[in-house]
Amino acid sequence: MADLPGVVVTGASGRMGQVLVRLVNDSPDLRLSGALVRPGHALEGQAAGPGVSYESDALEAFARSRIVIDFTQPAATVDYAALAAQGNMVHVIGTTGLSVADLTAIELASYHATIIRAGNMSLGVNLLMRLTTMVAKTLDDSFDIEVVEAHHNRKVDAPSGTALMLGEAAAQGRGIRLDDVADRARDGITGARQKGHIGFSSIRAGDIIGEHDVIFAGMGERITLRHVATDRSLFARGALKAALWGLDRKPGQYDMMDVLGLNDV
Repeated sequence: MADLPGVVVTGASGRMGQVLVRLVNDSPDLRLSGALVRPGHALEGQAAGPGVSYESDALEAFARSRIVIDFTQPAATVDYAALAAQGNMVHVIGTTGLSVADLTAIELASYHATIIRAGNMSLGVNLLMRLTTMVAKTLDDSFDIEVVEAHHNRKVDAPSGTALMLGEAAAQGRGIRLDDVADRARDGITGARQKGHIGFSSIRAGDIIGEHDVIFAGMGERITLRHVATDRSLFARGALKAALWGLDRKPGQYDMMDVLGLNDV
């Protein structure tokens, strides 16, 4: 057991963190080496796994780990990326809502850390991205593109990271920049839709884990590509797959398309 790669889970008190702690403990290929919570959290000091307690000292936890799996907040992720770079670690990032400055800091960290970052770690969503690119490439701009996403009422960013990934996939298919054509909010008298734009709509309600639709709407017909997540552990399982894949890779930035081999499809 001690020979298995050690994994530190950040945000271990959260919904995703708790799922990750459980799955790492159950994994035959990985062992839990750290479970980070906020200082003073009720879980601090309690057992997280065999020989591991919930703790708040990131430096100490990182020092005894080869992998960090991180579904937290942008500011924390940037700090963790710097620590991962110092230790030449594998850093799996599922955090969304990252700014341009955050992404720049993560890119610098990737000179020394193996960073695998994705707004969504599921196989199904990454297949949906590939299909979105293919359909967008096939259909011209007489088909309007709308990305509709739904999540639980505690999610703090919108559109979701996955929705933006799908928008990027559609823009890539059309050979355009998403920033030039994205309609991320509509309210009031907005005027007619601009041809070629990609629209986003966000729903926040109840305990919805994650639903994403990419709608291609033309005159007299409509194509809808859809993914529905019914179990939060699918994202955690994808993160573990990414972590194991990253152990054999050089420092740099990768995504789930690399992990799943979909960049070659």
